[in-house]
Amino acid sequence: MTVVSQPKIDLLSAENITFEDIIATADYVNSSEKNKLVFAEKLEQELAKSGKKNFLILGSAQAILGKYAKAVELLEKADESKEKYLELAFCLRKIGQFDKTIEALDKAAKAGEDALAVNCAKVCVYRLKGDLDNAAKILKGCENYANASALYHYTLGRFLQAKGDYDNAIANLETAAEINPSYAKALFHLAFLLDLRGDEELALDYYQQLANNCTPYVNALLNMAVLYEDNGEFEKAIYAVNQVLKYHPNNLRAILFKKDIESSKTMFFDEEIEKSKDQQTKILETPISDFELSVRSRNCLKKMNINSIGDLLKITETELLAYKNFGETSLTEIKAMLESRGLRLGMASEGKFPEDFSKLNLEDDDDDMEDEIMTKSVEEFGLSVRAKNCLAQLNIRTMGDLCSKTEAELMGVKNFGATSLSEIRQMLDSLGLDLRKIE
Repeated sequence: MTVVSQPKIDLLSAENITFEDIIATADYVNSSEKNKLVFAEKLEQELAKSGKKNFLILGSAQAILGKYAKAVELLEKADESKEKYLELAFCLRKIGQFDKTIEALDKAAKAGEDALAVNCAKVCVYRLKGDLDNAAKILKGCENYANASALYHYTLGRFLQAKGDYDNAIANLETAAEINPSYAKALFHLAFLLDLRGDEELALDYYQQLANNCTPYVNALLNMAVLYEDNGEFEKAIYAVNQVLKYHPNNLRAILFKKDIESSKTMFFDEEIEKSKDQQTKILETPISDFELSVRSRNCLKKMNINSIGDLLKITETELLAYKNFGETSLTEIKAMLESRGLRLGMASEGKFPEDFSKLNLEDDDDDMEDEIMTKSVEEFGLSVRAKNCLAQLNIRTMGDLCSKTEAELMGVKNFGATSLSEIRQMLDSLGLDLRKIE
């Protein structure tokens, strides 16, 4: 793995800087928490100094630290230059002021910035704004760069990804990576789309290529760890997470995910006990679905292959909490259900059972919760206007309608992109639901 080297120019002490200097400094500063802390301290010292301020440098430094609103205030005071307007456009886009971003890009072009770079930046803005028609018009005017520009193919690939045209998006991202094998953004989105399409092996190859190119591409390493864990390759998954923690020791996602992986390694299921057909387990074969549990709890148990009360009594509280997405709320709910019947988690693995199973109250009322959710309108769950309009095109009105659709059916709708898909999947996951899978 290549370590990001310190840039040749010290941004905060320089008199004149280029946009390339800003990018190089940003890569270095954000490559580790230590670098970021040192840079933030130096910036505070520069801001405290009296005398004439170099607003381009100070604004760019704030942007590198992710303080985009403060960066805009400083950059607007800077002298006219293409660097000013490029950095200003970047910050305005980050805070969602898309119309002002386009104005800043136009000024950067007038100040001498490369036409293709400006146009590709505009395509990105229109894509984020949801204005795919204007994005398409600009891309049409850039077609003469198709044979030589990685930036053009990357920009076209992201545009096609937003439209839901995954195959052509992948093809263009592959071309961008062929032209420039170290193009980090192209490699990342290519791996992401391949993973989404189910081509996990090739996705891992690209994530690995990206991980070898820079230190560290955090999202790539964490996505790679997810794929390794899904494949049962726990050591490789932990190694990928450790590469993040090496440079970003306080990254919360990496810390939590490492705990999940380590728990998965140690989780133990005794299949012989599960297959036992003695009198005790026959009584406890009552399906989990017969008991009044929330949809989320029941779906979590189902994913863990816990289908009956007998299965539930074989697992401990610690093992339940070790499973991804299984929280304290579900645990409390399950413990209360068992306790009301004189049972508790883990008692089967300890060989401790009630003396008279025939006296246990395993009767319960039918649970209508899932049916209630399935009949609710998708309008009630806070989806974006874009996602709701796409669902309306498929005549999807209720949660039941939505769960009957596959990912491919949703992606087939015009203008239904990866962002809307991710939004819907997160909403369904929070309810313990999922889209229909094709076996």
